[in-house]
Amino acid sequence: MKRLLGYLKKNLKETIFAPLFKMLEAAFELIIPLVVARMIDVGIGNQDGGYILKMGGLMILLGIIGFASSLTAQYFAAKSAVSAGTAMRNDLFAHINTFSYREIDMIGTSTLITRMTSDINQVQNGVNMFLRLFLRSPFVVLGALIMALSVDTKTAVSFGISIPVLFLIILVILLVSMPLYQKVQKQLDLVLLKTRENLLGVRVIRAFNRQHSEMETFDRENGSLYKRQIFVGRISALLNPLTYVVINLGIIGILWLGGNQVFLGRLSQGQVIALVNYMSQILVELIKLANLFILLSKTAASLKRVNGIFEIKSTLSDGQCSFAAETDKTSAASRISFDHVSFAYPGTKEPSLSDITFSAEPGQTIGIIGGTGSGKTTLVNLIPRFYDAASGTVSINGKDIREFHFQDLRRHIGMVPQKAALFRGTLRSNMQWGREDASDEEIYEALDAAQAREFVDSKKQGLDLPIEQGGRNLSGGQKQRLTIARALVRHPSILILDDSASALDFATDARLRKAIHESTDDMTVFLVSQRVATVKNADQILVLDDGHLAGIGTHRSLLQSSQVYREICESQLSAEEVAKDAQ
Repeated sequence: MKRLLGYLKKNLKETIFAPLFKMLEAAFELIIPLVVARMIDVGIGNQDGGYILKMGGLMILLGIIGFASSLTAQYFAAKSAVSAGTAMRNDLFAHINTFSYREIDMIGTSTLITRMTSDINQVQNGVNMFLRLFLRSPFVVLGALIMALSVDTKTAVSFGISIPVLFLIILVILLVSMPLYQKVQKQLDLVLLKTRENLLGVRVIRAFNRQHSEMETFDRENGSLYKRQIFVGRISALLNPLTYVVINLGIIGILWLGGNQVFLGRLSQGQVIALVNYMSQILVELIKLANLFILLSKTAASLKRVNGIFEIKSTLSDGQCSFAAETDKTSAASRISFDHVSFAYPGTKEPSLSDITFSAEPGQTIGIIGGTGSGKTTLVNLIPRFYDAASGTVSINGKDIREFHFQDLRRHIGMVPQKAALFRGTLRSNMQWGREDASDEEIYEALDAAQAREFVDSKKQGLDLPIEQGGRNLSGGQKQRLTIARALVRHPSILILDDSASALDFATDARLRKAIHESTDDMTVFLVSQRVATVKNADQILVLDDGHLAGIGTHRSLLQSSQVYREICESQLSAEEVAKDAQ
C-alpha cells in the first residue's frame, strides 16, 4: 500500500479532486428528495402548476450540475489511476530487468507476465473505483441518514436498523471472498503457464501427437479455475439479494410507520416519499460500496502479488569499476581466468560446474565441448554475469568480474545464445542492438563475416528487410547467422558463440568459423559446440563432463590425454581421421 500511495502522490491534484467532485455530486443528489417532497406537498397539494415547473427546473439544474461534477470526478480518477498503473508497470518492468537468470528461473516468465498485465490492470481499476466511491458512498449513506432524521426522527428508526445489518452483510462477504480471490489469481497463473508452454511448444506437441493429452491437462487446469471463480462468484452474488431484502424491509417499515404518521397528521405525503427516496439512495450506495469492497479485495490480492515481485532483490550486485577499453568501438584485448569456479542452480543438489580452472589469453579461441547437460552453457553464462559463481573467481584482465559495472562489462561482450532471438522491426534495427550507432557499412561487414550477406541480398530489401517477432519469417540457420552478425557489429573484446551454428550445414559452418577467425584477431572467442569439427582448430579446448573439467588442451593433445574427448571424436569422425589427428 505504501508503494501505491507513492504513485498516487505523483498525481496528488487528481487524487484529491476526484473524490471531492464526487462528494459535490452527492450533495446535489441529497437535495433531490426534498425538492420532490415540496413538489408533492405544495405543488400537487395546492394544484400549483407554476410551483411544480419551478421545482422541476430546479431538479434539472441540480441534475446538470451533478452530472458535470461526476464527469469531472471520473476524469480525475481515471487520470490518477492510469498514471499510477503506468508508472507501476514501468517500474516493475525496470525491476524485472535487474533480475539475474536465477530470479527469472525461480519466478517463471508466465508469473511475471501475469503481474505485469492482469495484476496491475486490477490495481488500476481498483484505484479508479476507489477514488470515485470511497468518499461518495459513505457520504451519501451518512447524509441520507441525517436528512431522514431531519424529516422525521421516529420514522427514521428503520434506517438505524437497516444500515448496521447491511454493513454486517458486507463485512462477512468481504472476509470470506478476499482469500478466495487470492486462490483464483494463483490458479490463473497456472492456466497462463500451461497456455504459454503449449504455444511455445506447439510444434513438438503436434510432432508427438499430444494434442488430446495437452487439451485434457489444460481443461483440468482451466476447469479448476472455473470452479474457483464460480464458488467465489456465488458468495459475492449473495450481496445484492441480501441487501435488497434488508432495504425493502426498511422501506416497508418506513411506509408502515410513515403511513401512521400521515394518518395522525404529523407527517406529509411528500415527506414519506422523501424518506423512501433516501432509503433507496442508501440501497444504491451500499450496493456500490459492497461491490467496491469486493473489487478492493481483488485489488489488494493483486497489489500483494505485485509487491511480492518488487520485494525480490537480485542476487547480483553491480560493481563500481569501469571495463578497460580504448574507445567504444575498439575494445582492448581481454584475458579471462576461471579460478576454482563452482556453480549450482537453485533447488538442485548437484553442482552444474565443479572446480573449473583455466585461463584464456587475449586473442585466443577457446573451444568448449561436452555432452548434453555437461555445463557448457552454464560456464559461458558466468562471463557476462548472468549468474554469479557459487565459489571461486571469474576474472577479466586480473580483475574479478563482480567489480565491473554490469552495463560496462556487457557492452564489451558479444553474446550469441543457443536459441536465436530476433525482434520485430527491420534488419537494421536488429543489427543496431549490437551497437546503436553502427553504420550500414559496419553492418554489412558483420553480415559478410556471419555468412548472412548472400541471403540478405537475395531478399532485395537490404537493411530494411522486415523481421517479424522472433524472426519467424526466417529459417533457423538464417536467424543464427543474423544473431552472430549482431554480436560482431559490437566489435566486442570477448565473443561468446554458444552452440550458435547448430542449424548450419557443415560447409557454411566451416566458412563461418574461418571468417570469424580472420575478423576477430583482437577478440577472445569462446566456441561452445557439440561438434568436434567446430572446436578442433581452437587454441584451447575445454572438455566438460557432468560439470567437471575432463580435459584441457589442443585437439591433438586431448586425443592422447582425454578419454572423454577421444570418445566424442570417435563418435563423429572416422577412425582414420582420429588416428591421423592424434599423430
